[in-house]
Amino acid sequence: MTNLDLSIIKGIFEIAVKEDINNGDITTDAIFKEYKNVRADLLCKENGIIAGLEVVKVITENFLNDVEFFSFYNDGYEIHSGDFIGTFTGDVREILKYERILLNFLQRMSGVATLTNKFVNQIKGTKAKILDTRKTIPGLRYLDKLAVKIGGGENHRFGLYDMFLIKDNHIFAAGGITQAINLCKQYNSTHKTNFKIEVEVKNLLELKEAIECGVDRVMLDNFSIDSIRDAVKLINGKVEIEVSGGVTLDTIKEIAECGVDYISIGAITHSAKALDISLEIIE
Repeated sequence: MTNLDLSIIKGIFEIAVKEDINNGDITTDAIFKEYKNVRADLLCKENGIIAGLEVVKVITENFLNDVEFFSFYNDGYEIHSGDFIGTFTGDVREILKYERILLNFLQRMSGVATLTNKFVNQIKGTKAKILDTRKTIPGLRYLDKLAVKIGGGENHRFGLYDMFLIKDNHIFAAGGITQAINLCKQYNSTHKTNFKIEVEVKNLLELKEAIECGVDRVMLDNFSIDSIRDAVKLINGKVEIEVSGGVTLDTIKEIAECGVDYISIGAITHSAKALDISLEIIE
């Protein structure tokens, strides 16, 4: 993974440092008064997809002193329990001080990538793509969405500013689907923008109205399998189709085989289990 946004990573890292270290690591400062060169190995303790190595490299190279990091894998590789992932060498004070921050990034991102990859593998052979959502840890969306990409998924809109997504509350407050869509089109016209318009629908009647209004994508919210099939026939390629709501590893293949374009899954970020990775000083 390349082209990381250094400014965003710097901001996330600074928040983590303020939270975890603040005025100093008093334990490390008490025990180690001077520079001491050590080697510390990253050890994987369960199977998964590794993610966050490039982030760790960027942090080590730009924000740590007297520490070097070498990884044996690239982001996106499948790793197994017992694998050595990488090695830090340098000042023991820096390694111990930032150990937990770097491990937290690696474990979180690898957990997201691993869960994403499980969903991706379930729909191989279909045209559907896995999408993330905005259900991310506040402040860590950049890393969460990067991990989704590493795991083989795709990113939905990053935030509220880069795509129209008309949901049920918008529709209710605006007075209907047609009204909400027209207002978004008016926004594009007034501001000379070309943001895509997606609308969430809860049944085939709402779907027909959305198609007639001319949107870019529809989100089928909590549709049954039979209703998804009916919707795909009704749409007949006119707009992109996204399915959302209650998608699991057991149900996703059948959904994908209906012929939809995207399946969005909040669980890949809001419920991903961190991958077990440890750091051990060797010498």
